[in-house]
Amino acid sequence: MFGNLLRRFICNRDANTAIVFALSIIPIIFLTAMGMDFSSAASRRIMLNAADDAAALSMVTPAAMTETCAQAQATAQNVFMGQASLISGLNYSAPTFSGCQDNVSTRTVTVSYTAYSVNAFPNVFGLLTGTPEATWTITGSSTATATTAPNINFYLLLDNSPSMDIAATTSGINTMVANTSAQGGCALACHETNPTASDVAGNPNGEDNYTLAQNLGVVTRIENMASATSSLMSTASQMMTANSATCPNGPGCYEMAIFTFDVQGSTNNQCSSTSIQTIYAPSCAPSSNLSAAQSAAGGINVLEVCSNNYLTCSDNNNDTDTDFETAMNAINQIMPDPGSGTSGSTAQEVLFLVTDGVDDETNSSSCSQTLDGSRCQQPFNTSWCTTVKNRGIRIAVLYTEYLPLPTNAWYNDWVAPFQSQIGPNMQSCASPGLFFQVTTDGDITAAMQTLFQQAVSTARLSQ
Repeated sequence: MFGNLLRRFICNRDANTAIVFALSIIPIIFLTAMGMDFSSAASRRIMLNAADDAAALSMVTPAAMTETCAQAQATAQNVFMGQASLISGLNYSAPTFSGCQDNVSTRTVTVSYTAYSVNAFPNVFGLLTGTPEATWTITGSSTATATTAPNINFYLLLDNSPSMDIAATTSGINTMVANTSAQGGCALACHETNPTASDVAGNPNGEDNYTLAQNLGVVTRIENMASATSSLMSTASQMMTANSATCPNGPGCYEMAIFTFDVQGSTNNQCSSTSIQTIYAPSCAPSSNLSAAQSAAGGINVLEVCSNNYLTCSDNNNDTDTDFETAMNAINQIMPDPGSGTSGSTAQEVLFLVTDGVDDETNSSSCSQTLDGSRCQQPFNTSWCTTVKNRGIRIAVLYTEYLPLPTNAWYNDWVAPFQSQIGPNMQSCASPGLFFQVTTDGDITAAMQTLFQQAVSTARLSQ
């Protein structure tokens, strides 16, 4: 009897539910409270991360990139603190900043924060730690990077010597040769104020070859170069608009100055004591008034001489009309030392050189080929290129290929021997990635714009 009662008592489970519930209520309460505080902290962290992102991004906006790091950080701190103040149940302080540098074209910044989410059930954590946990620590950081277009000053030095007044196309060359048979077939549209009879032999009205080319509808290389230079101003202006540039401080401001290889530079020599012709350089400096530069570029023309061998009718200079060394010396004097191109620095400087690559000047010690003891004709001496580049100025070279003229005795005797050296020589003058060659029938406008865009894109990478 007693044994049956004991067995029934041991096997009875009617009161176990209450015991199990009593034993499990503590972890249930703990987990529920912890889950609520964790969920609140996670939600607050999401909102703080958004504030942190906004603060970091505020430091690399176009406007911020023109400011110092201290100015940008002050704005970023206000952004973070303003958004953090809208989050309830949070203790926080000002964020910290790292990585920002002044006067660079690429800015990378990191904004970090540490905050404390206030717990609704601090005593729950005390059951595990022995002390109540009033807050839950949350941290985060955000990194932002931006690159601005640097400010660049372009100095265009354009070869306008008589050799650049060759017909621009094969068809035009053939037309000129066919119409100057009495001269031995001349493809050059030489511009002469007082030509000799032999200079204009066979021309219908005794006009110079420059006028003859115009009458025949032949477009010359110098005309294409003038048109290309004018068009380049439009391209530069469009790129400045895309940069939202505010000149002169930028970022992304492009200023232009235009000069020509002109041994009569004293007729319009605003910027140098040596011979160089100023086409556009207000106050001897580049300008962001690209519409004015475009208008001035339309006036670029070939050097006008008196006649064969005579620069002026009283100056027999033996046709030494392409003095590269003098032109490079002059432009080197004009161009200032470059900066990084950021808003806190001076602009980067680029020399934009357009030429057919043949030097024709008075004999000097550096001459490799002397004609009749006084005249030097050779590939350009690139020592001045080295001098300019050593100052941190980049050189962009558009080589308008010196066209072989096998029907011309002068070419065969004096230029043909070094024809193969001209292109490589000009390429060595250019800074890395800034050389472009255009041949007869080539598009000088497209070539100049391509070279300009290369100069702009490599400027971003080099800073």
